[in-house]
Amino acid sequence: MKKKIIVVLLFSLFSTTVFSQKTKREEGIIIGIKGGLNISNFIGNVEDQGMRTSVHLGLLAEIMISDNFSIQPEILYSKQGSTHTGIVPGFYRTKLDYISLPVEGKFKIVGKLSFEAGPQLGILMSSRLKTSNSNAKIDTIKTIDFGINAGLRYNINDAAFIQGRYVLGLIDNGVTGDSNNQNSNSVIQLSIGYLF
Repeated sequence: MKKKIIVVLLFSLFSTTVFSQKTKREEGIIIGIKGGLNISNFIGNVEDQGMRTSVHLGLLAEIMISDNFSIQPEILYSKQGSTHTGIVPGFYRTKLDYISLPVEGKFKIVGKLSFEAGPQLGILMSSRLKTSNSNAKIDTIKTIDFGINAGLRYNINDAAFIQGRYVLGLIDNGVTGDSNNQNSNSVIQLSIGYLF
């Protein structure tokens, strides 16, 4: 009799645990992936510069606070920099690759459209100056970048979304190596993503 009671209790406990588990989406935590186009350059005292076109790719989590507000931390590999003519003979490209850690506050505006804004930390992974005959490391680039970003997101359906964002660096990135001639990162990001 005792064995039957223990079996019934264990089965009840197991079935309650298994069948009452909520998915992350039901708990208010949504995981996703995103990637897309970067259009970047520098803001400051760099002359004869153009945009570098590259990519970003990474993961995000959306933590629902209410029906109209959520917190969205992300981890992205972001390829940034700029192109130049004039300072070095011919065409050259400054290539800065970061692990970017934005934390967005996401505010629902209307329907499927949301406004997002927040701070962003960047950790330098690679810094190269590429010309037609060389690809040298840039030693003056600072390891840490910090900025703010803002943009819009449109949910195509419950899973897919498109997003546009502008990222403004707030500190000198060290590209000139001169503390009197400071420059910061400037990036336009166009993304497509998928939520699980």
